Amino acid sequence: MKRIVVLGAGESGAGAAVLAKKQGFDVFVSDMSKIAPRYQQMLNDRGITWEEGHHTEELILNADEIIKSPGIPDTAPMVRKAIEKNIPIISEIEFAGRYTNSKMICITGSNGKTTTTSLIYHIFKTAGYDAGLAGNIGNSLALQVAEDPHEYYIIELSSFQLDNMYNFRANIAVLLNITPDHLDRYNFEMQNYVDAKMRIIQNQTKDDAFVYWNDDPIIRRELEKYDIKAIQYPFSELKEKGSIGYIEQGQYVVEQPEPFNMEQETLSLTGRHNIYNSLAAGITGNIAGIKKDVIRRSLSDFPGVEHRLERVTTVRGVNYVNDSKATNVDACWYALDSMKTRVVLIIGGKDKGNDYAPIIPLVKEKCSGLVYLGADNAKLHQNFDRLGIPVRDTHSMKECVAACYELAQPGETVLLSPCCASFDLFKNMEDRGEQFKELVRNL
Repeated sequence: MKRIVVLGAGESGAGAAVLAKKQGFDVFVSDMSKIAPRYQQMLNDRGITWEEGHHTEELILNADEIIKSPGIPDTAPMVRKAIEKNIPIISEIEFAGRYTNSKMICITGSNGKTTTTSLIYHIFKTAGYDAGLAGNIGNSLALQVAEDPHEYYIIELSSFQLDNMYNFRANIAVLLNITPDHLDRYNFEMQNYVDAKMRIIQNQTKDDAFVYWNDDPIIRRELEKYDIKAIQYPFSELKEKGSIGYIEQGQYVVEQPEPFNMEQETLSLTGRHNIYNSLAAGITGNIAGIKKDVIRRSLSDFPGVEHRLERVTTVRGVNYVNDSKATNVDACWYALDSMKTRVVLIIGGKDKGNDYAPIIPLVKEKCSGLVYLGADNAKLHQNFDRLGIPVRDTHSMKECVAACYELAQPGETVLLSPCCASFDLFKNMEDRGEQFKELVRNL
């Protein structure tokens, strides 16, 4: 019997283990951290052997194949040992794709993935399609394939997931943008990260579709290197040569495969970055054969995504906005660009090799105060203190919100858009956003 070892027992790993067990493999799950009780229960209910808090080498390196959770880097000691032994290492998405013939709609990009994935899912569900939400959001693809199968899967893919995908094929691939992110995981080489993102189009055929942002200089450069077999659907903010989706004279326009348009002001998502997200989602729904009126309605009534430019409340005339999902510089740029008032910006966390230069002009233009929130704020001081904007140095969310309350004036906005990962002070970006919202609501 083929032996499958799963490293990491979060949503991805536990789901992969369930599918592997259902397919008749000898399955073992190992996690260096504590396994959450609900995942322990999931494994126990299905008779899957697991360990937590350590890796038992002899129980892992006898695997025929290893399914690695995306959060585990290739530099992890056990992963390196597996590589040395030439044990194949794949992602949960790659594994799940072997056991379904469902249509795969896959979305990646440095920014906008979650919003666009959620919007596409909203369009498909509104149209009455049998669709599952998977990848970085929703239940794991492997778990759904095993126990809750769907005709379509709308999948948000990170570069980490794409790294260990080899034969998986996206029927519709959506590439939103490529800007510096996660460079600490890619040996601080931008091209390594770019190569990971471009894997979204591997294995596509002439029967597939590739939707991408035509204004992105990195994407345009990279496309020259590839023999793309899929039908291409480029979009841009303004109509330019080759783009089939764009904004023109206040109209949201899609030319192919079925022409349709709507008033830009009726889009539920606002801000320049959301124009791109809405174009990508509308084109994807159009390719899937969804009726124009359903796409229009869905683009108009989509409620948005938690932790992405989420309005929390107003206190003493100050608006508080939670953009905890902004874990890189480009995401913060779009958030600042969308602000209509003066801003007290909360920035900081686990730096991933950030270059803050792109946001400095917007910080100078829009910010009345800066609140640094991190275990180590030295790099923020080096980049921003010289701008002459009032600064507060904080190391907990409680300190941070208190500093914002002191700095912000009526009519201004306090914006949590940190540019950084959350793992220095918080469990994850959701925890960071939830703490922010709770403390703000208690002001």
